[in-house]
Amino acid sequence: MRKHFLWVTMSIFFLSATILSWKSDGANRSVSVRKENAAFTTKELFEQYVNNLYEAAHLKEAGLAFNVFEKAVTGYTNLKLSHQVPQSSEVLTVVDFSKSSREKRMWIINLLNKQLVLNTWVAHGSGSGQEMANHFSDANDSHESSLGFYVTDKVYNGKHGRSLYLDGMDEGFNGNARMRSIVVHGANYVGPAAINEQGYIGRSFGCPAVSPKVVNKVINTIAGKTVLFINGNDESYYSKYLDETGPLNLMASADTSFNFTKF
Repeated sequence: MRKHFLWVTMSIFFLSATILSWKSDGANRSVSVRKENAAFTTKELFEQYVNNLYEAAHLKEAGLAFNVFEKAVTGYTNLKLSHQVPQSSEVLTVVDFSKSSREKRMWIINLLNKQLVLNTWVAHGSGSGQEMANHFSDANDSHESSLGFYVTDKVYNGKHGRSLYLDGMDEGFNGNARMRSIVVHGANYVGPAAINEQGYIGRSFGCPAVSPKVVNKVINTIAGKTVLFINGNDESYYSKYLDETGPLNLMASADTSFNFTKF
């Protein structure tokens, strides 16, 4: 059973990896191959995996910063290891509120296929700022966005139409998401029309709202226990799911000798 678990989990990391060498402009880092057959460290392997996904899905071209994507993948991996999401879950959603609301700052990525499914606009809370989200809160009635990792749940029909429940996984930062009714829903104030009218998209009561034109695609793609990560400029934010120990221990414990020539 242990070997089967390791194989299933590791296959998520390495199923499609075909790298002979590694270098990332987006990451501004490189791995120097000391010898042709020298084994990578587990940290280098994880960085190689993340970089391979980043490049294959053309995420730099889509405006997603490498360091934000690396955080998201680390949390996604830890949430899988802690059984918060099923092993079959392969979709990761990243929202970067350090970017202007004029920009498409939501990315939905299929990690198994290494494909960018959708890149679109997403609203932040009215309490967090106007064009930029500058502050965040998990307090009820704050109308602010909350940073951190979420796990998507069921679809329901509410006052905003078809919507998606979110469960916040970072206590102290987004743990009140259900109580605050922080959900994914469609909103007419999200999209180019709002930008043309006022210079930035409209704002929600804290929900990551998207355009009605894409809301069904967003919900259909990410519903049912997938990971959503919201990044923002807040030095106080910390998550246990950003600890790299879990992913690195997983690689180190696998009964396989990893070597870059095998990928």
